[in-house]
Amino acid sequence: MSKRAADIVIRVMTAVILVAMALAVLFYEQLVGDVSHATAAPLFAEGDYIDIDSPRTVDTALLLLRVALGMMIFVHGYNKAFRGGKLAGTGRWFQSMGMRPGKVHAALAAGTEMGVGVLLVLGLLTQLAAAGLIALMLVAFWTVHRDKGFMITGEGWEYVALIAVMGLVAAVLGPGRLSLDYELEIAHRLDGKTGLGIALLLGVGAGAAQLLLFFRPPPPKPAPAAGDG
Repeated sequence: MSKRAADIVIRVMTAVILVAMALAVLFYEQLVGDVSHATAAPLFAEGDYIDIDSPRTVDTALLLLRVALGMMIFVHGYNKAFRGGKLAGTGRWFQSMGMRPGKVHAALAAGTEMGVGVLLVLGLLTQLAAAGLIALMLVAFWTVHRDKGFMITGEGWEYVALIAVMGLVAAVLGPGRLSLDYELEIAHRLDGKTGLGIALLLGVGAGAAQLLLFFRPPPPKPAPAAGDG
């Protein structure tokens, strides 16, 4: 796929998603039914609640959080697979930073990013998607950003840390009623402490395992001898 075609696909997908979001909020009652009785939502344990002034407002906020994260990470994966040097170029980059074999990890990263993005936008298996997002950010932090300070302007870890925290928040609060998890009646079973545990244990565990098994950074270049020009 050419760069121009890839850019057109992304723009069309973005437009479709934004229109779908607007329609979901506009036709909220028709989609989720009567929620007039929902005055509070469980957070961590029975008797511990977040007061909800308007279910529509909360569900809209959760939808915005999910879709923003999902679209962002999907485009990252799409870029790795179809733009620039595509998977071959991304594989060489992964190889150079120590993730070996580079082409395998390039395909794994691109596929995971696009898959996580789709799941977050749909609100499907939201906590597992959040775990995938955290794993991706952990690997990116350790391989690229950890020794470059905090600020993203210097390629520091500010950006990946913020994305990981936003993913964790989405796992704890759940996807809201404008989601496939809600339609499948599993949303309330996976949020709160359960969502926190899924996102942290699976996310950090998967990222750490990938680094332990496959991260082999190249040896540092020797410093030039005195007098070398």
